[in-house]
Amino acid sequence: MSRIHFYLRSRLEEVRKRVLYESYEAKKLPAWERVGITWLALFAFWVVVSGKFSPPHLATGAVVTFIVALITRDFLTDDIRQTGHLLSKALYIFLFLISQYLFIMAFRLLESNLRVVRNVILMDINPGIVKVKTDLHSNTGLTVLANSITLTPGTLTLDVDKKLGEAYLYVHWINVETLDQEKIGMKIKGELEEWLKKIFW
Repeated sequence: MSRIHFYLRSRLEEVRKRVLYESYEAKKLPAWERVGITWLALFAFWVVVSGKFSPPHLATGAVVTFIVALITRDFLTDDIRQTGHLLSKALYIFLFLISQYLFIMAFRLLESNLRVVRNVILMDINPGIVKVKTDLHSNTGLTVLANSITLTPGTLTLDVDKKLGEAYLYVHWINVETLDQEKIGMKIKGELEEWLKKIFW
């Protein structure tokens, strides 16, 4: 390959990264909304874990979780992109998206367990590592997708590769059923990626 080819390729990668970054920054939540959503999540966790509902306990939890939310707002919500009022975003995320994710994961877990049992009983095992393209770009979205795939029996996410504005997952699959990239993506990711694309960049 010539130097011109390498130069053009590096320039193209820089332009794509800049376009993705600017697109991401334009859709990013304001800081106070990230604090609000983080605080709601932490406070709900506080109430569920403590199991106490006395006013002093709730007030203490509200203050402590608010301080923690001020410090850690970017850890949980930096990659979230939504439009609309803060309350509608919070309700949409906590009441609709999380419940939808739990339902999809429960179905995927049941389906994967049955498939692995069938493979073991019939000794129909063809393990291998496959490359799965994903439309997600944010680190949080990729992390949730990779962990969701790993949670389902028969698949284990080994690595994540991001280059030229595209992201790929390397997944160990207990039974490689096809080598077609599109079919592999449908079988391994299922509806999980579509769910994640509703909230993550």
